[in-house]
Amino acid sequence: MLRAAKNGTNVAVVIPARNEEATIGEIVDGIREELTGRNGLVDELVVIDSDSRDNTAAVANEHGATVHAASSIRPDLGRFPGKGEALWKSQFVTSADVLVFIDADLTEWGPHFVTGLLGPMLTNANIHLVKGFYDRVLEDAPRHQAPQGGRVTELVARPVLNLWCPELSRVVQPLAGEWAVRRSAFEQQSVPTGYGVEIATLLDVHRRDGLAAIAQVDLGERAHSHQSVHDLGVMAAELLAVVSRRLGHDAWKPEEDLWQFDRTATPQWRARTVPLTERPPARAIGETLC
Repeated sequence: MLRAAKNGTNVAVVIPARNEEATIGEIVDGIREELTGRNGLVDELVVIDSDSRDNTAAVANEHGATVHAASSIRPDLGRFPGKGEALWKSQFVTSADVLVFIDADLTEWGPHFVTGLLGPMLTNANIHLVKGFYDRVLEDAPRHQAPQGGRVTELVARPVLNLWCPELSRVVQPLAGEWAVRRSAFEQQSVPTGYGVEIATLLDVHRRDGLAAIAQVDLGERAHSHQSVHDLGVMAAELLAVVSRRLGHDAWKPEEDLWQFDRTATPQWRARTVPLTERPPARAIGETLC
């Protein structure tokens, strides 16, 4: 059914990756074996390597992905660290009409993540953004599911959306790393270089195209590696900065850091840089797009 609905629409799966040699091969294999080929749904399978210090790029290449180092894509545009940077730069090395983003650290997932996200996109031309949601499989013992979103989702993103954009309060997992977007929509927006890319896209598509342009799909279960609370604190600060910017004011200034306390460290206080850079809409780069 989806192959028929594809009807000439080109699809790229883009996997941003940093130091994920342990998981990237299986993810690439699952997508390549199930969804690419002559009659497949996926036309381009691309890994954007973000300055990995391990063999992520080599493993992805060996398993059949087209691999690009984020820093080598349009070097004339400069470089920044971060997930959003990788997704923004993927627009310069893909040509597909629809971009499907899949995280590289998944340990429980399936190719249905891709087909699930593509379903609304290929069957409804008015849908511009599809967000995945799922039960998270936690890494504790015994293994169990967490039907709620992650810590930053529940403690920051959901309250923020309920307060300032209540129409989006029913998006189950606004920060989900598995999502699909039309190139025509993504290339119109500025893109935070860090972890703010997901909530920025959600807010920007909603502002420009309305709630009816957004769909969400239940993908079942998902397991992945988890970050420390201090790392999540930096992510939370970035999300607040991204949202406040879209509300017309800057809650965080470039010269400000996030101070964190760790009794076991020396020194106990450390300043963490909050990523605040946003890339301009790729469409503004003009003829450089594929």
